[in-house]
Amino acid sequence: MLRPASYAAGKWIEPGAEARAVHGPVTGEQIAMAGGAPLDVQAMLDWGRNVGGPALRRMGFHDRARLIKALALYLGERKEELYALNPLTGATRRDGAIDIDGGIGTMMVIASKGRREMPDGQVYVDGAVEGLSRSGTFVGQHIAVPLQGVAVLINAFNFPVWGMLEKLAPAILAGMPVIVKPATQTCYLTEACFRMIVDSGILPEGAVQLVIGGTGDMLDRLGAQDVVSFTGSMDTALHLRANPSLMRNSTRFHAEQDSLNATILGADVRVDTPAFDAFIKEVANEITIKAGQKCTAIRRIIVPDPMMQRVSEALSERLAKVVIGDPADDAVRMGALASGSQKADVLEKLRALAGETVRLTGDPEAVDLRGAGPDGAFLAPTLLRCDAPDAARAVHELEAFGPVSTLMASRDTEHAVQLSNRGGGSLVASLFTDDPQIARDVILTCAAWHGRIYVNGAASAKDATGHGAPLPHMVHGGPGRAGGGEELGGVRGVLHYMQRTAIQGSPQVIAAITDQWQPGASEIEGPQHPFQRTFDEIEIGETLNTDSRQVTLEDIAHFAEFTGDTFYAHTDEDAAKANPFFPGRVAHGYLLLSFAAGLFVQPDPGPVLANTGLNGLSFQKPVSPGDTIRVRLTCKRKTRRTDSYGEVAWNVTLTNQDAEQVAQYELLTMVSYTR
Repeated sequence: MLRPASYAAGKWIEPGAEARAVHGPVTGEQIAMAGGAPLDVQAMLDWGRNVGGPALRRMGFHDRARLIKALALYLGERKEELYALNPLTGATRRDGAIDIDGGIGTMMVIASKGRREMPDGQVYVDGAVEGLSRSGTFVGQHIAVPLQGVAVLINAFNFPVWGMLEKLAPAILAGMPVIVKPATQTCYLTEACFRMIVDSGILPEGAVQLVIGGTGDMLDRLGAQDVVSFTGSMDTALHLRANPSLMRNSTRFHAEQDSLNATILGADVRVDTPAFDAFIKEVANEITIKAGQKCTAIRRIIVPDPMMQRVSEALSERLAKVVIGDPADDAVRMGALASGSQKADVLEKLRALAGETVRLTGDPEAVDLRGAGPDGAFLAPTLLRCDAPDAARAVHELEAFGPVSTLMASRDTEHAVQLSNRGGGSLVASLFTDDPQIARDVILTCAAWHGRIYVNGAASAKDATGHGAPLPHMVHGGPGRAGGGEELGGVRGVLHYMQRTAIQGSPQVIAAITDQWQPGASEIEGPQHPFQRTFDEIEIGETLNTDSRQVTLEDIAHFAEFTGDTFYAHTDEDAAKANPFFPGRVAHGYLLLSFAAGLFVQPDPGPVLANTGLNGLSFQKPVSPGDTIRVRLTCKRKTRRTDSYGEVAWNVTLTNQDAEQVAQYELLTMVSYTR
């Protein structure tokens, strides 16, 4: 008998006298006792806010990203222990891969995003500096810093591992401690993964806690610095949102709700084409993976009217081959729903849909099972057909959260979009087409109603990740019925746990806050050429002002001949004068960059290892023959990359003999920690 425990204020708390019995969906027998022990909710909140939060905030983004990566690797080495429990949830090995490997993979991506796209410090810089005065002595900058409360992560039963990890990773990267609350039905799998997190010792004390069972009055005690991140049904989200304390304190509430996701078969797609094959395969997968218990599963299948019969036949044939039964059996392709009560809910929804649909597959009274008895929460893949989708209401409003989907015909692309939008907001809609114009038309008319739109066809079918696969790189959420929130999306998901603040002041003040030099801030003259200084020796604001160099007509002519860039502005005086941007023949922009490098580079071997790129290159004023240029090279920011070298970003400006800026860019160099 499994006895998943809570983890509160640094202590494991076993199930109490009021623990709830958890019955497995495969046999219907009891498999666990969960919850029932009183938790000191205020102590949990205090421990997260006063112990975990400060410990995380003392670190920088890259430090926290390294912890997340180390934790993902630790879990990856032990994932078979999680797979051993996975069949108890009713899920097959294939289903478990989405949950377990998917969750670990999400952590790896978030960690990588943190290292590559966030600063090696404690303040996230959001956008460019805004000039707020003519002289440049007063500027503005948007930043983001961690909220100083706790993130309460409330997850659904269908993804006990991924649901936790896909929220935990962005929150920890942001610098916010978390309290995880999994659905009781599958909490034993969440607890097994969470116990690994604690046992690893990778995260600081107070960074993570776990509630098995009810949260008591925890939501009543949350304030303005706390966050609630919820995944589940619309009804549960509505109940939680209505908490007076959350509303009174403007506590952030992010909801990712189950929705009536739709897929559209493009009017251009014909039978026996790659796009058609991909469509049939993906629709069947979305009905059967996790027994249809996915917030992103396809609930409405919209196809051109002339294709209805062929699609019906192809889907029915494919679904008939699905082997249903004991998820521990490798031959089984679809397991059970998560519980008997979940099966009962789906059957109730099927009865409500019966007035608007015809059942094409899936008799709920006669399920052919492999290696499983009649007491399990099994349903056959159920394909319905709605012959009057315009007049129907239930198919656009009721979700049977199981292996159920409804076919409906569209007159044309515009009608298909109208039907897809009838769902009132979804996490994902998909379109199968090989016609880019159809794709554009669909997206422009339905993107406002869907958090993600997945377009697939012959060109992408081989590599496409699937309609129902939320990726950590992309936003996961949607408007209306889908909850109105967002998760994941790379750094976007991290910012949900941070406060965006506008700061205003002098360039020197802004530079000190952000650890990034700004034009107008102080410049430092180093004791030697900066390219001869190690990563740690170089200071933010350290500046090299070079000698000047004259640009001659011979230089321009030679560069044109040598490179083959004979654009008329560099080679034809009369044609150049006729161009309103130029006074006559002018120097190539890339000639100026080459001359700039020649002016600031120190040629001797030293800590600088490589130039790895340029950002934000712009040319402000043309340079004519006879003009001179000089360069200012200033250390803008520093980022540790490996154990042996870091990245230094330099602000490079080129000015002419009249001190007018002619070009600017950001130069990236890799610099060793040692000489």
